[in-house]
Amino acid sequence: MNKHTRHAAYGLMLGILLTAHALASDADESAIRAVEARQAAAWNAHDAAAYAELFAQDGDIVNVLGWWWRGRAEIQSKLSDAFAWVFRDSKLTITDVHSRFLDRATAIVHVRWTMDGAKVPPGAPAPPREGIQLQILRKANGQWLISSFQNTNSIPETPFPKGPPLGAFADGWHGGPPAAYALPESGFRVAS
Repeated sequence: MNKHTRHAAYGLMLGILLTAHALASDADESAIRAVEARQAAAWNAHDAAAYAELFAQDGDIVNVLGWWWRGRAEIQSKLSDAFAWVFRDSKLTITDVHSRFLDRATAIVHVRWTMDGAKVPPGAPAPPREGIQLQILRKANGQWLISSFQNTNSIPETPFPKGPPLGAFADGWHGGPPAAYALPESGFRVAS
């Protein structure tokens, strides 16, 4: 086989492998979207067991309040408690799913969602609310399962300020939550 024929054969093999990988990714993308559809269905049925089955045995969740649940059994237990009252009337809607494959068996998935009907724990935003989940899914025995799941409430993005609020400080911005600063009629002061 001459040099040109060998290069053409290598190119053809590479093209076949890339095409096969793209087809596998399309099938995997569909399978991951099905996981997210099952997530919404289990949530909306308030079925903690079905929801926990979406996770690997050692999967974990960090929820929107920063509570870290480790393992399928703890996920099921905590969600059973949550579905008893706080989320009893809640409805989860998945609005977008974006997957990025690190390899054929690992995907990073961003899932946008909205929720109505949840009762509000102290410190949480009032419903309806929306958020984004960051999930790491692994494929084992032909099945995609969630290995790790981080959930975050979100608000519409706004531009970062380019400087302190008008009249804030002569010596510059000092940071801290905006509610910590007050502008009484007598002039600006920092609340303690």
